[in-house]
Amino acid sequence: MIDGFSQSFVQTNGVRLSVHRAGKGAPLILLHGYPQNHACWSRVAPALAAQFDVIIPDLRGYGDSDAPVDDAEHTTYSKRTMARDIAGLMDALGIGRAHILGHDRGGRVAYRFALDHPDRLRRLGIIEIVPTGTFWAAWDAKLAMKAYHWTFLAQPVPLPEKLIAADPVGYIDWTLRSWTLEKSLDVFPKHALEAYRAQARDPARIHAMCADYRAGATIDRAIDEADMEARRKITAPLMYLWAERGFPAHSGDAAGHWRDWAEQVQDRSCVSGHFAMEEAPEDVIATFLPFFKAG
Repeated sequence: MIDGFSQSFVQTNGVRLSVHRAGKGAPLILLHGYPQNHACWSRVAPALAAQFDVIIPDLRGYGDSDAPVDDAEHTTYSKRTMARDIAGLMDALGIGRAHILGHDRGGRVAYRFALDHPDRLRRLGIIEIVPTGTFWAAWDAKLAMKAYHWTFLAQPVPLPEKLIAADPVGYIDWTLRSWTLEKSLDVFPKHALEAYRAQARDPARIHAMCADYRAGATIDRAIDEADMEARRKITAPLMYLWAERGFPAHSGDAAGHWRDWAEQVQDRSCVSGHFAMEEAPEDVIATFLPFFKAG
C-alpha cells in the first residue's frame, strides 16, 4: 500500500501487529492516529525511508492488526499498553533504540513511550496533539463542539458502536472531511481512503476505536495527571508540528503545553487541517527529516 514497503506480522504483548517496513539506517517508527492506519504515511514514508529504517505498525485495533475486546478499566487500549506493544515490536525486530514520530492517537502512544521507556527512545516527533490531560483541561464550549468525538466515542458500550453501525462509512467520511482544511476527501490518496473505510466496516475495529477514546477519558488521563503531579518529563529531544487550523491551535499555547512536559522542545506550524501528512506532506518531511538526521 506504501510504495517500496513490505508487510509482515509481529506477535507482541498479546496481539499480532501488522507492520510495513522499508529503508536502511537508524530505526524510525511511525505511529498513525484515528480514524486512520498505516496508510496515512503514504506521502511521507518513502522520503523518510531514503534515510532511515522506517517501521510503520498498525496500532492495536486498527488496520490489519488484532482488535481485542476492551476490558472494564480500559487498560486494553490505554496508551501505556500500546506503548508496550511498540517496545515489544522493537524487541521482536532486534531494535534497542529508535526514533518515533506519532500523529493524533499515535502521538499519544509516542509520548507515553517516551515517558515509560526513555532508554529505548532517541528522538521524538509529535504531530497535531497536546497531551491528553492538558487537552481535557483546555475544554471550553468552542473546543467541545470541535472535538465532540472525544466524549461521543468514550460513551459506554454499546452506544457509540450502535450509532456508528447505522452508517459506518458515512461517519468516517464525515469525520475525515470535517477535519481537513479544505473540507474535502480529495486530500486523501484513494487507496488510503478505502483503507480507512474498510476498517470502519468492521464492528470489532469500531469497538476498538471507541475503546481507544474510553481509555483517553479515563486511564490515560489519570496516568498523565499522576506524571504531571510527579513532575516527570520527557528527556528525549522533541519536535512538535501543529496545524494552524487543527485541534491544538484551539487549546491555547500548543507548543507551550509541550514545554511543560518535555525538557527540549522545538516546534513548527503548517497551513493544514488535522491530517498534516496528507494535506501538507512537504512540511512534514521538511520538519522531521533534518530533526531525526541530527540525532
